Amino acid sequence: VLQSSNSLKASYEDWLLTYGLSVSPFHMRWQTALFNRQFYNWGRWKPRFLYLWFSVGMVFGIVAMFGSVILLGKTLMQTLTQMLTEAPKAQNDRMLQVVVSVLFSGLYLRVVPGVNLPVSQLTYFFSAILISGVIHEVGHGVAAIREQVRFNGFGIFIFIVYPGAFVDLFTTHLQLISPVQQLRIFCAGVWHNFVLGAASFIVLFLLPAILFPFYYTGVGALVTEVAEDSPANGPRGLFVGDLVTNLQDCPVYSVEDWNSCLGDISEKSQVGYCISAATLQQLSFPARVYRRLDGTVECCSNNSLTDICFSYSNNLDSHLYACLPARKVIEASKVCRTNTDCQKDFVPSLCVTPSLENQTRLIRVKHPPHIDMLYVGHPMHLQYTVSLSSFVPRQNFLSIDLPVVIETFCKYLISLSGALAVINAVPCFALDGQWILNSFLEATLSSLIVEKQNRELVGFLILLAGSALLAANVALGLWMVTAR
Repeated sequence: VLQSSNSLKASYEDWLLTYGLSVSPFHMRWQTALFNRQFYNWGRWKPRFLYLWFSVGMVFGIVAMFGSVILLGKTLMQTLTQMLTEAPKAQNDRMLQVVVSVLFSGLYLRVVPGVNLPVSQLTYFFSAILISGVIHEVGHGVAAIREQVRFNGFGIFIFIVYPGAFVDLFTTHLQLISPVQQLRIFCAGVWHNFVLGAASFIVLFLLPAILFPFYYTGVGALVTEVAEDSPANGPRGLFVGDLVTNLQDCPVYSVEDWNSCLGDISEKSQVGYCISAATLQQLSFPARVYRRLDGTVECCSNNSLTDICFSYSNNLDSHLYACLPARKVIEASKVCRTNTDCQKDFVPSLCVTPSLENQTRLIRVKHPPHIDMLYVGHPMHLQYTVSLSSFVPRQNFLSIDLPVVIETFCKYLISLSGALAVINAVPCFALDGQWILNSFLEATLSSLIVEKQNRELVGFLILLAGSALLAANVALGLWMVTAR
């Protein structure tokens, strides 16, 4: 039995070796020479252009190395300040529980499946990571071939659940070329990640023009999904395909307007609605008035699904309350803040304001030709449970989801490719920044610090400081995420 087991193990290992596979706990990788010819074609295409391309990348990589340290220091100070001034808050825990913290533009992009990364967007997340990693390694590979370094192969790997890529270069050749040539190779990955992020940003910015023949914009926010547990879900609520044009008196021409209007509604006090004194007298009915725990007033039965308590004032009393049917009061009424806003045509009118709990708002959502949706609740619940798009199909057969898919994927590419560029530029052990720093010191300090051993000591101390700075940022970032 033991001999049979050993034979099976040997056969399995031979099979893995034949196909370039390597499997270990939490890590699996695949390496191949299938793409070597393509890499050599890219590395020998227009040598003068590639020289300029990777020279620009070298300058960018060196600047990014110093810039990343500044960003790390700034972000560390911001995180420490935030820890001292904010109390941890509870988080939604309805998703996976794997954590990765990365930096981008001096801010934490905390990607925590299970805390702040929706399960529905895992495909975007992992695809963007893989593409960013592949583009990064393609940069290294093409630059190496351009500098006459032998290219052995290309591969991809999965560490726990996160995908990535790598290139296998002949180390001896890499050590024999000049420090400047090494810099072009080591900076190429960071440079290509930046270019990928910039290209994604341009596509995102020009998306309305790119999709103009098929979709038009600037007419409202198109509903693409309404969560089952959303307060906007129901017979009088929002449906996929509805076009939202107004929130209260705030016009909505795009998703950005929708978010902005909801933010304003959340921050400002509840608006009122104009109603004639005669109508108020006709619609109101006696009800018991009592105060809630937060100090606000309720004057309607808790069992009512159509009536809301409204507060108003007249010339004699500034604290009057009436239980009124919400839809009859709000429909065809203009919004107001005071009674003065309602004076017109010599008809005595009053401004009645919903008497709701402190964070609750009554919001009128216009989505013609349907009847207005009247929403009572926290404005942010609408933002979290209703998905929208600024792109409206010109033809019925066109997908309403395609622009959202492109938008979302571009945003993930911008964030994750940019984050890879920033992190890999950090002078830290095992990152591109280690090799960029070493080559940079060789290229600039060889005449000032003659002894190679001394230059290596300087590099080691800088790498130690950079590694400690990055570790502190990641540790505090993870602590902030999990504590919240």
